[in-house]
Amino acid sequence: MEKTFTEKIKLEARRIGFDKVGAAPACALTEEGAMLGEWLARGFHGRMSYMARDPQRRADPRLLLPSAKSVVSVALNYFRPEKHRDAPETGKISRYAWGDDYHDVLRDKLKSLLEWIRERAPEVEGKICVDSAPMMDKAWAARAGLGWICKHTNLITKEFGSWIFLGELLLSVELDYDSLVEPDHCGKCRACIDACPTQAIIEPYQLDATRCISYGTIELRDAELPEPIRSNLEGWVFGCDICQDVCPWSRFSKETAEERFEPREGVVEPKLPEMIEMSQEEFSTRFHKSAIKRAKLGGLKRNALAVMRDSRTERQGDKAIR
Repeated sequence: MEKTFTEKIKLEARRIGFDKVGAAPACALTEEGAMLGEWLARGFHGRMSYMARDPQRRADPRLLLPSAKSVVSVALNYFRPEKHRDAPETGKISRYAWGDDYHDVLRDKLKSLLEWIRERAPEVEGKICVDSAPMMDKAWAARAGLGWICKHTNLITKEFGSWIFLGELLLSVELDYDSLVEPDHCGKCRACIDACPTQAIIEPYQLDATRCISYGTIELRDAELPEPIRSNLEGWVFGCDICQDVCPWSRFSKETAEERFEPREGVVEPKLPEMIEMSQEEFSTRFHKSAIKRAKLGGLKRNALAVMRDSRTERQGDKAIR
């Protein structure tokens, strides 16, 4: 039997390198949009003003592409087996930033997929969405059957845990939509909630970003990190993986096949003194095409100094106890 256009799109997406792909009808996300509005009203987005800009556009893809009829949602595994270390004067960088910037990697793959579609259906209009576009990535991935939004608010897949990047392709054509929505498999588990050192997961499925280590070390431009982030960094100088590391579904992690996610030199065990002394030229060269550039040199130095102070205070406290 000849494959449908939807099946062919999915096969091509997997050939390009995506690990999961699903399709859902382009429509307004009424329930999810209301939840986003409540989250913004409580100020949980902090200084991320872009999150509050045109929330209606985030809830309806047809405001991004008026001709949109379908949302193709894709997931790309980025897990690498290398481990962080708790060592003196050594920091931690979130796994997602060990290799090349995922925006570039996903955008390249989605561009290839859109070009493939247009070669076979030139009349189809499309729009690529990768994080920076105002799309509710996790909501669309859940609607397309890729996984479920868990208690630490990331999307979990059965095959790869939460170590995935998400993106979408808006298309002006009807597709065969995925009807099987993955149920919530978190159950009574509280591992992520209990492990968060800043208590940023204020309740299941609710994240206060202003308390999140990732938010503080990446998004904030203040000269000093705020409490409770500053005194609970636990070595993190860019991002944080704690809630993902402790999640039971992370036992299904598989090493990514994407070569561009291979860790760059010095990112798995970054030396804090080197970060503190780093020049702008060295920063730009070392983190060229890296998500770490998001924090800027000043932010990275601030974070490294805060981790150094935090670790020294902790060691002095241990000595006092002894």
